Amino acid sequence: MSLAGPRKPRPAVHVWLLGLCAALLALMLWQDAALRLLPWGNWPGFPLDPARMGLDQIRLGFGLMPRGVIALVAGAALGLSGAILQAVLRNPVADPTTLGISAGAQLALVLATVLAPSLLEIGRWPVAMTGAMLAAGLVLAIGARRGFAPVTMVIVGMLVGMTASAIATAVTLAQGEYLLSLVIWNGGALVQQDWSGVRALSLVLICGAALASLLARPLTVLSLGAEGARALGMNVALIRLAAVAVAVVLAAAVSAELGLIGFVGLAAPALARTLGLRGVGALLIASPLIGALILSLCDGVVLAVAGASGEMFPTGALTGLIGGPLLIWLLPRLRGSTPPGTEAAEGPPPRRARPGRLLAGLAVALMLALLVLVWIGRVPGGWAVLDRHSVAQFLPMRLPRLIAAASAGAALALAGAILQRLTANPLASPEVLGVSGGAALGYAAVVFAVAAPGALLLGAGSMAGGTLALALVAAFTGRRDMPPERVLLAGIAVSALASAVLAAIMAAGDARSWQILGWLSGSSSAVGMAGAGALAVTAALLLAMSLVLRRWLAVLPLGDGVAGSLGVPLRPARLGLIALSGLATGAATVLVGPLSFVGLMAPHLARRAGLARPADQIVGAALIGALLMLAADFGARMAGFPYELPLGLFASLIGAPRLLVLMMRRVR
Repeated sequence: MSLAGPRKPRPAVHVWLLGLCAALLALMLWQDAALRLLPWGNWPGFPLDPARMGLDQIRLGFGLMPRGVIALVAGAALGLSGAILQAVLRNPVADPTTLGISAGAQLALVLATVLAPSLLEIGRWPVAMTGAMLAAGLVLAIGARRGFAPVTMVIVGMLVGMTASAIATAVTLAQGEYLLSLVIWNGGALVQQDWSGVRALSLVLICGAALASLLARPLTVLSLGAEGARALGMNVALIRLAAVAVAVVLAAAVSAELGLIGFVGLAAPALARTLGLRGVGALLIASPLIGALILSLCDGVVLAVAGASGEMFPTGALTGLIGGPLLIWLLPRLRGSTPPGTEAAEGPPPRRARPGRLLAGLAVALMLALLVLVWIGRVPGGWAVLDRHSVAQFLPMRLPRLIAAASAGAALALAGAILQRLTANPLASPEVLGVSGGAALGYAAVVFAVAAPGALLLGAGSMAGGTLALALVAAFTGRRDMPPERVLLAGIAVSALASAVLAAIMAAGDARSWQILGWLSGSSSAVGMAGAGALAVTAALLLAMSLVLRRWLAVLPLGDGVAGSLGVPLRPARLGLIALSGLATGAATVLVGPLSFVGLMAPHLARRAGLARPADQIVGAALIGALLMLAADFGARMAGFPYELPLGLFASLIGAPRLLVLMMRRVR
């Protein structure tokens, strides 16, 4: 008999019990909604016959019942899609959202709806599949040239997704009658009118599961590494193509049927690993089950809120509310990491011997752009160069918005450069690490808490929200010595949480939500000279402070040991840089909204232009960010003349394709 005493239950046992409780809770929430609609004794029997059913029975049998089933089926499809993508790419943060697949499906459906409605006569599925396949193909083509490095793949996927979403939004805003339907569709509503959607998605899921079972063994071999798999005689390219095709079809089918439902494909495999599952086969089995549970639980919460308040939110808008905090809690418990050495494909950045010439050229280009944009414009008859009298009349309106746009771009670029050096992560930016999401929540909190907030109060709320979000990510990950991809995962979780809250606010239709929607689009049209001057002074002060702290920015990426041995006060340095990036993001997002991605693009463009030293990269990123935002402001004013399109949207359209072209170059 053993003297060791009873064995303590493993933490995974508690997680399994928690999952069982969550499943029971989801069932109880759905049953509560069904009983509110119709007592148990009046529920219709199968087969359902509308001719013999009352109105409430039809609502239950053809509305609520298929809704409950499709939540399970769609969640399982997204969980399986995420598990396949993470296995084939060996990337713990890969899912249909981060790789741009869902955004590609969205763009195809929006273009077909607005520009070619006849294409939808054959159904939404072929259109969504085409868009998703094209987006995935572009991401994989660029990723193949970069060695499928995990962080690089996510950068490319987010850029492709950002560009696709920006184009879709621009097309939709140009056709304003589609705005409300796009907002609702983007939320991912699970409302059903019959069982056709359940049958279609179930067929896709069954086929996808069958193909995934066939791919389980090859994916297990591929997990040893591409070189090892080739040595065993495997056709690595064919297996990757087949696996990605299955994952894309699963994700695109959900997007076509229900809209955009994010985060499930990322959270489900992470939860599976927390349960202690290691093999590819086990993950492919557990991830669909967990994904079904996540989406079903989210939909149950939506139904409960609707029953209590009468407000019905899209279910996809709430997946981040549950998945975001859950994934943050799970980060320290995730075992395994990105395979060592996989980021070597990124390659060392070029380094200019004389960066001063490039910086001077960028400064001259910025001044010329300011002068040109003051003098030229668009009138009802076409383009025109303004004369002196017209310039004198338009200058008080045009100059403030140009100054504000350039200052906002410089501030966002500064924040991105600081974050990339602080975390030693090339994907770090205000948008990715949750800073922009926190700023958006701070802005929304002020809008809902204060009756008529002024610009100063809104700016303070945005700055506080951005700083608190970054401090949360830094505090949570810094104490656990997490690798870069885990820091990235924490930022994505915070961003998903913020996006879910904002999407829920938008879907509610409150009058104040339209003010937030206008701010999310971003515009410099209402900026006065006082506001533009304040933003310019803020950007200049932030640039000066960044240059003063350039030694910290040079040493911190080398690691805590090296930085501490060189006399850098680690905690004050990190806190100071976090505060600096949060202030810069908050100040800029008040003008351009949280979705510009200048903070990601400008530091990358500066670094790939050879500005590798901290001071050179900071100044170069600020100048490039200002140029990007000036070009975006010009495009926002002129593309939809006489109407104005979102400023942050055009910054994405200008910078993201250029960064994609740079990343397509092979590393020598």
